Amino acid sequence: MNAFTSLMDGFGTALTPVNLLWAAVGVLLGTAIGVLPGIGPAMAVALLLPVTYGLEPTGAFIMFAGIYYGAMFGGSTTSILLNTPGESAAVVAAMEGHPMAKAGRGSQALAAAAIGHFAGGMIGTVLLVALAPTVADLAVGIGAPDYFALMVLAFIAVTSVLGSSRVRGVASLLIGLTIGLVGLDQMTGQQRLTFGSLQLADGIDVVIVAVGLFAIGEALWVAAHLRRAGAEAIPVGRPWLGRADVRRTWKSWLRGPLIGFPFGAIPAGGAEIPTFLSYVTEKRLSRHKEEWGKGAIEGVAGPESAASASAAGALVSMLTLGLPTTAVAAVMLAAFQQYGIQPGPLLFEREPDLVWGLIASLFVGMVLLLALNLPLAPLWAKLLRIPRPYLYAGILFFAALGAYAVGGEPLDLVILLVIGLIGLGMRRYGLPALPAVIGVILGPNAEQQLRRALQISDGSVRGLVDTPFAVTVYGLIVLIMTWPLWKKALARARRRGIDVEA
Repeated sequence: MNAFTSLMDGFGTALTPVNLLWAAVGVLLGTAIGVLPGIGPAMAVALLLPVTYGLEPTGAFIMFAGIYYGAMFGGSTTSILLNTPGESAAVVAAMEGHPMAKAGRGSQALAAAAIGHFAGGMIGTVLLVALAPTVADLAVGIGAPDYFALMVLAFIAVTSVLGSSRVRGVASLLIGLTIGLVGLDQMTGQQRLTFGSLQLADGIDVVIVAVGLFAIGEALWVAAHLRRAGAEAIPVGRPWLGRADVRRTWKSWLRGPLIGFPFGAIPAGGAEIPTFLSYVTEKRLSRHKEEWGKGAIEGVAGPESAASASAAGALVSMLTLGLPTTAVAAVMLAAFQQYGIQPGPLLFEREPDLVWGLIASLFVGMVLLLALNLPLAPLWAKLLRIPRPYLYAGILFFAALGAYAVGGEPLDLVILLVIGLIGLGMRRYGLPALPAVIGVILGPNAEQQLRRALQISDGSVRGLVDTPFAVTVYGLIVLIMTWPLWKKALARARRRGIDVEA
């Protein structure tokens, strides 16, 4: 009841005209920036951080929250329409959303994503209000072996369900893990795959990798085949979800937050792992398996709902522990410190107006996001009617702009082109790009958690399985890897049973 009363006071703060204006500005800016390939929500908040120096803290953080959710939806927009994720959490949306767009169902994919963001954000924020202390306690108790087990689960899951074969999925993952090795070893300080370049010492940013593999790789692939296949405009389709679409997606919208929220709240979680796991879950549960890879709407609805809920989960650790679990949370933590505010257990007591106003603004931002972007779905989908030579020239320009904005170094553009050529080669030989991106995102963290776990256990491999949580996760991994064998065995048993009855 105390939390409910505080939330009502927060709505009193969030619904003032000035704060409503900042929420609307944040959602619009976030969506517009998220549409640009390579400029995700973390960069958007970082770029706007100096602009908010003159703002009152509550209004500034309400605008940041709007940018966060708006940029996540904007990133999924380009991911669906152009196969060009605006940020890493939108990578999965391209897997089913882009085939839907090419089939003339871009508006439906965008509507499923918008409603998924709304449902995931609402459910995630309710869980934030109700479960923040409990989830924070669980997050504190998770150690290095558990983190490593979760990352191995993500590796196995993503290579098991994507591509024409597991071998190709593993090959793509190895490419990503190799790219993730570039830079300085975090524990020894030794250079790895830097070729003596100081600019590579910090590694290759995941934004450059994602934009290179998806945007540049896609643009080069289209350019290579443009003369063979005419540049016909893709039909936009009707701008609403039919009853059949709603029947297929409503369960996905509700399942997504159950996966996204817990992963958002734990360190090394973020929106990447839950979106991949949501994709895997929806594919396993789908009754329309023949549509996967060709435009299954559940593959858009579930992951987008999980991504939005993970954003609310990320705020749990950031507000209650001062522990950022995502890049955006880290930037927002810096913003708190800029105002002389230290997130942690005492934040709810010392700054109740700010915290509960921020949480209430998440509900307001979700409504604004849905109200603004559902009517705009057909308008965004008309991007596909632009002739492809002009469209992909624009993609190349914004992709290069986003990559250059990451570090401001000309070498980043060279790296972008090289990774784009790798993406073209992967497309040519049927290697899915998603495991490579996962390898870049999670590879360095997985290595660090593995080494920490081994150090704690004095080099004993048993240290990787000395917690019930890790054992459970490894059990899931074994189940995923052996499921095809079990499936074949069950099919044989059924056939034998039928033969015996006959």
